[in-house]
Amino acid sequence: MFSFDPYSPAIDADPFPYYKRLRDRHPCFWSPEAQMWILSRYADIVSAGQDWPTYSSASGNLMTELPGRAGATLGSSDPPKHDRLRGLIQHAFMKRNLMALEEPIRAVAQQVFGPLQGVDVFDFKDVSSQFTVKVLMAALGLPMGDEAIVPEQDVRDNAVLMVQSDARTRAKGPEHIAAYNWMQDYAGQVIAMRRAEPRNDLISNFALAEIDGDRLDDREVLLTTTTLIMAGVESLGGFMMMFACNLATFADARRAVVANPALLPDAIEESLRFNTSAQRFRRRLMKDVTLHGQTMKEGDFVCLAYGSGNRDERQYPNPDVYDISRKPRGHLGFGGGVHACLGTAIARLAVRIAFEEFHRVVPDYARVADQLAWMPSSTFRSPLVLDLAVQ
Repeated sequence: MFSFDPYSPAIDADPFPYYKRLRDRHPCFWSPEAQMWILSRYADIVSAGQDWPTYSSASGNLMTELPGRAGATLGSSDPPKHDRLRGLIQHAFMKRNLMALEEPIRAVAQQVFGPLQGVDVFDFKDVSSQFTVKVLMAALGLPMGDEAIVPEQDVRDNAVLMVQSDARTRAKGPEHIAAYNWMQDYAGQVIAMRRAEPRNDLISNFALAEIDGDRLDDREVLLTTTTLIMAGVESLGGFMMMFACNLATFADARRAVVANPALLPDAIEESLRFNTSAQRFRRRLMKDVTLHGQTMKEGDFVCLAYGSGNRDERQYPNPDVYDISRKPRGHLGFGGGVHACLGTAIARLAVRIAFEEFHRVVPDYARVADQLAWMPSSTFRSPLVLDLAVQ
């Protein structure tokens, strides 16, 4: 009998054969282990993402939710509350000049990747995590250097713990809740600093954003900042890890982007389709829905399996082939519908610059291990370690 448990280490290791069986035989599948329906076809996922009155995010969008987030953040709310939050947060993003970030991002990339010169074997996660946290801290306005409240590694470690879950209990464990509480306390200290002395950074802009007299309240600023640290560290870090993994695995693609860095943007988009780190998010049904002969009941949870939709042959020919010339329009690597990621421009910019600088120092590399260990998370997917050998 077929089963699909999103908390299973076997699915973490290689979800794609399971996804194909779901799409072909069980496109609307009840998972008793997860206690939710699984939608796996691209068209169904896109339709659900657009139909927020039916597929609600207000009960939380993570497969295993953190306390206090549901209904209170951009990703875990529905219109009109979502639209208000998005408008104010987008206003803050627009005030942060993206091009002004290019020079500091490149400086961080050179600082992080430069020491790899002459190294034979290294864990890409070590360097990518340094890069990710430094870029995120610079963009958001988190204190760094002499001003730092905590070490950068503490921010990274707690952000990663927040998105993990306990495969045995299928819930957040004490260590995950503790990390979330730690991050809220840290974010609260930074917000207080920026309210007292605003700067040209996102946290200052969140605290001061105003549209027609409406502003984010203190809790909204706190949850927005906490969520962006979590999503920024894990999503950007996972994105970089999966991109490096793809290029290390597919030598022709790697050689092509090293020889012609102008191909990097297309390779990034194909990586977001082929191996997105954002695999699965949930919704809650606000009414009964019949789909593919199955009736999902009002109140049931539904998993939107973005990682499966991106490999749906009904949308993308030869979906299991990594083809950097594909130009996969409409991929779900950054979500979709009203909840499409706001940070896509910064993420694309940061990853492009990172790999331009990485490839200057390490143009030829391959994976050391055939089998990888994967982060235990029902929502995100990335390797715990990615050892690369310089060729």
